[in-house]
Amino acid sequence: MRKSFQIAALLVVALLSACTGGADKTEGAHGATEEKPSVKLASVASRGVDQIEEYTATVEAEAKNNIAPTSPGRIDKIFVEVGDRVSKGQKLVQMDAASLKQMKLQLENEETEFRRMDELYKVGGASKSEWDAAKTTLDVRLTSYNNLLENTQLLSPINGVVTARNFDNGDLYSSSATPVLVVEQITPVKLLINVSEPYFPKVAKGMEVKVKFDVYGDEEFEGKVSLVYPTIDATTHTFPVEVKLPNTNQRVRPGMFGRVTVSFGVLDHVVVPDQAVVKRAGSGDRYVYVYKDGKVSYNKVELGRRMGTEYELISGVENNSQVVIAGQSRLADGVEVEVEMN
Repeated sequence: MRKSFQIAALLVVALLSACTGGADKTEGAHGATEEKPSVKLASVASRGVDQIEEYTATVEAEAKNNIAPTSPGRIDKIFVEVGDRVSKGQKLVQMDAASLKQMKLQLENEETEFRRMDELYKVGGASKSEWDAAKTTLDVRLTSYNNLLENTQLLSPINGVVTARNFDNGDLYSSSATPVLVVEQITPVKLLINVSEPYFPKVAKGMEVKVKFDVYGDEEFEGKVSLVYPTIDATTHTFPVEVKLPNTNQRVRPGMFGRVTVSFGVLDHVVVPDQAVVKRAGSGDRYVYVYKDGKVSYNKVELGRRMGTEYELISGVENNSQVVIAGQSRLADGVEVEVEMN
């Protein structure tokens, strides 16, 4: 009986020990779940930030002219090649002149006939209506001759460069969409960019811009806004802006890819380290954890420019705030945190 009592007492002690040990483990686990996440902070403030936007565009000629006659004919001679610089009024193409010679003879006959009629009219040998009819016939013939002359001797309407030659000497030109030559004015050149609607009041003719071209690396070219279109596209909420470059040395050519940088002044905005910006999974939204009174808040932000290792914030964080720059993976809105000292 005594032996049974001793065994029972030992069992009670063992059970109490087991319960006490379990309680200690539970308490330890509970304590671990209550441990505050550790974070690093950075103080941020508002400062002046240049409002710079970059746009891409393809270079276009100031003017582009397709050189071709208005009627079919044989090309007698082309006087220029692709790449040649030409001057306004320079003869570029000579078309077959047979029709022109025939028209010139007809014009000379009409001139002779009109002089005869004019002499008769002066001495009363012809009526005013006869004189008017002769003069009209001469004017019509002269206009026809000048039109044919323009289509026989093709002149350059601008100072420029020949950028295309589509025919050879002796070819028959039939009215088509393909010109004999293409001449482009490349001093100056222009680029057309599409600017976002909020900047509409800030863009003005004459504004200076910077332009870079991939082919010239980091070299900057000076340009100016030459035209601001007066309407805004309702779909894209942008408006076209034309930029011109003097291009006096003609280093910039049509078709080049350019990057136009426009400065819209300076605005005071909060600037944060790039480490503070968190991207929300499944969306393009960006957030920053802001620390205050031992807790963090999950603030959605609108990003502006990236400047090296910093971001300009358009909205979302107040001036003179403290933001989390490390330890965000364990955070949620309203969580209490432990701040690591630097």
